[in-house]
Amino acid sequence: MRADLEIIQEWIPAGSRVLDLGCGTGELLAYLRDYKQVAGYGLEIDPQNIAECIRKGVNVIEQDLDKGLGNFASNSFDVVVMTQALQAVHFPDRILEEMLRVGRQCIITFPNFGHWRCRWYLVRNGRMPVSEFLPYTWYNTPNIHFCTFKDFEHLCHELKVKVLDRLAVDRQHRHGIASRLWPNLLGEIGIYRVSGPGM
Repeated sequence: MRADLEIIQEWIPAGSRVLDLGCGTGELLAYLRDYKQVAGYGLEIDPQNIAECIRKGVNVIEQDLDKGLGNFASNSFDVVVMTQALQAVHFPDRILEEMLRVGRQCIITFPNFGHWRCRWYLVRNGRMPVSEFLPYTWYNTPNIHFCTFKDFEHLCHELKVKVLDRLAVDRQHRHGIASRLWPNLLGEIGIYRVSGPGM
């Protein structure tokens, strides 16, 4: 399983009801179903990924995240997951509010555009970073909302969202003391577990 999903699955209790937004090929939901008796649904827009979910026996719904989650009742899931998609939706604040409406807790991962490599690339080249981690140029990237850990935490504060856990990891999803001390500078990917103000 992908390294970030391995970390995420540890935060999901056995027997939970899970909604995975932008579930890709259904890798996480299939693992959770097989090893943690989790019941869940994935939302996905890519037809090839949807076909792969069906092949794995994962419950999947074709849905554009920018359309919201109005087809789900409030508090209908224990955990809502969104990996590497927050920066690609048009209204990250709205999707975060919707996630917390339908789920008791949310797990969100996203790339940190405040990482030192991004900063160094900008200083050195005067252009948006292109790397193995961020392989797109500014004009063809699916990322439309670049943010840092501080930006995300500021949004959480504005929305009265509680940050329950945070990991700042490198591209191999390792975390150490340096990334705990200076997450916005040394963390390439943020992995957050959050809940709404009433939880």
